[in-house]
Amino acid sequence: MSYAVIFLPLIGSILGYLGKSLSKKFSEITTCIFVSLSALLSLFIFFDGLKNKNYDNYKVLEWISSGNFEANWSINIDPLSSVMLVVVTLISALVHIYSIGYMSHDPHKPRFMSYLSLFTFSMLTLVVSDNFLQLFFGWEGVGLCSYLLIGFWYKKESANNAAIKAFIVNRIGDFGLAIGIFLIFFYFGTINFDEVFQQVPQFTQKKFVFFGIELNLITLICIFLFIGAMGKSAQFLLHTWLPDAMEGPTPVSALIHAATMVTAGVFLVVKCSPIFEYSDTALNLVAIIGMITAIFAASVALVQNDIKKIVAYSTCSQLGYMFFAAGIGAYHVAMFHLFTHAFFKALLFLGSGSVIHAFHEEQDIRKMGGIMKKLPYTYVFMLIGTLALTGFPFLSGFYSKDAIIEFAYLTKSQLGNYVVFIGVFTAFLTSIYSWRLFFKTFHGSYNNSKLPIEKTHESPLIMLIPLLFLSIGAILAGVFFKEIFIGHHNNDFWQSSVFFLEEIKHDKIPLWFLLLTPTLVVVLIPISYYYFVANTSIIEDFKKTNAPLYNFLQNKWYIDELYEIIFVKTAKKIGSFFWKQGDIGTIDRFGPDGISKLIKLISNKAGRFQTGFIYDYAFVMLIGLSILLTYLILI
Repeated sequence: MSYAVIFLPLIGSILGYLGKSLSKKFSEITTCIFVSLSALLSLFIFFDGLKNKNYDNYKVLEWISSGNFEANWSINIDPLSSVMLVVVTLISALVHIYSIGYMSHDPHKPRFMSYLSLFTFSMLTLVVSDNFLQLFFGWEGVGLCSYLLIGFWYKKESANNAAIKAFIVNRIGDFGLAIGIFLIFFYFGTINFDEVFQQVPQFTQKKFVFFGIELNLITLICIFLFIGAMGKSAQFLLHTWLPDAMEGPTPVSALIHAATMVTAGVFLVVKCSPIFEYSDTALNLVAIIGMITAIFAASVALVQNDIKKIVAYSTCSQLGYMFFAAGIGAYHVAMFHLFTHAFFKALLFLGSGSVIHAFHEEQDIRKMGGIMKKLPYTYVFMLIGTLALTGFPFLSGFYSKDAIIEFAYLTKSQLGNYVVFIGVFTAFLTSIYSWRLFFKTFHGSYNNSKLPIEKTHESPLIMLIPLLFLSIGAILAGVFFKEIFIGHHNNDFWQSSVFFLEEIKHDKIPLWFLLLTPTLVVVLIPISYYYFVANTSIIEDFKKTNAPLYNFLQNKWYIDELYEIIFVKTAKKIGSFFWKQGDIGTIDRFGPDGISKLIKLISNKAGRFQTGFIYDYAFVMLIGLSILLTYLILI
């Protein structure tokens, strides 16, 4: 069964791609059936583990064996990987089904469906690995698939640029992860998770000189592992690829942001909790980067007008929540939020896709509005997703996001206080940008001059069914799984897959603190309606009077422009210098160009002897004979 969960998407990907010569329907049906079967088996594995504690490590093959070094290709089923199996396969299956309708007019749909299944297989390989090498294989696999899917519409220059940008930025993070793995192998002599984790306490005092600076070995390993996580999960400074990734088809955005690529970084930190727990410095760094990312992405989302980019920055912000939860040692809470977030974020992305589909590929929310009655089902699904994202009471986001803030409060540390403030303030910003998107899309007046409102339409049933299932998850995932994931007996579920040196007890929280964030979230709904629908002039006046702030947020804190100056232009200048002075001025000048000029010069000189007069030829022959005789005499 475990083998089938992992390899069914791969088989579906291969058959789906090869089946393009048969028909589009073959590829659609094959990929959807295989991934859906994988999802059903994942649910069985999850609940079987929950009930019977039935976990194991299944060896597929001996991958690398050299001396004492061994790295197998294995399927490691533990509580952590079983949760990820459900998230990845279930969301992927719904995205596959949704894509049948959304991509119905695309001539390359078989290739698209094949790529989606390959993406799923790569992520599954990552989450069930029992060693760092297999994890790295899956890590690079999702990077490759993201490149293929973001640039799927390769005839669009912007899509190609976005794909390249995602690939290059992720190489930075991947380089950090690779160094971390090298350090682990060099000092621990193994890359198998269990063997590494058992040895960590022995190296807590080990020092390592890095660029002349003496650092703790465990801290350095954690920092490099976290750099890898920053790239995949689009944390601050390595986040720039995420909004550009919206150039891919909407189902790709849902899969990347809800279940696969961006969750890999959170999974890595939680998986390596037995290492991170021994480095307060590394955990503080994780928490600080998470806080900055949460506030940065939420603030930028306030002023975005592309419906998909608003949801993309929301993902970036929510990932910040997950990381600062891990940074304060609440790894299980980070995983709980990852679990609930998958449902409502996929719902928001696919719901946005339904809106875009209705508007004939229009993505600017300023050119929407007033379509509540034209898209009634999409309206309800987007409403559920928005409520869950903002943390409205008793929906999934309420249980998981508020739990992060509560655990930060319970740490009773200076860093925990900062996390509480950032968490509450980010929740405030999240409510504003979420309701701005919702109200400007569905309420108010209709603002699209190119497309009559009569031509907007509800999505077909094949697209609405996945939204229905995701809505159920967005409503119920929190209340049903809170006690299992973060309750007083959560260790019964997580067992040794998540490690705590000192677990935070979830109790003794004052009532005023429990009511703070939910009250804020509820109050902001009518306020947002007033400012974004009933009286929009106030916001427009605010933009004019606070133009520098608005431009700062509109330009995403000028991070891209800063990178353009520091890295892109500098690299171009250095490259131009070496190209002109090194390549052209030296190699070409004295190499092929110089040799060809010399041969041409000699040929021109020799050509002058070809006069047509016999005495000139006799003279040349005499010189040649003289040279030959001289040579023979000398030797």
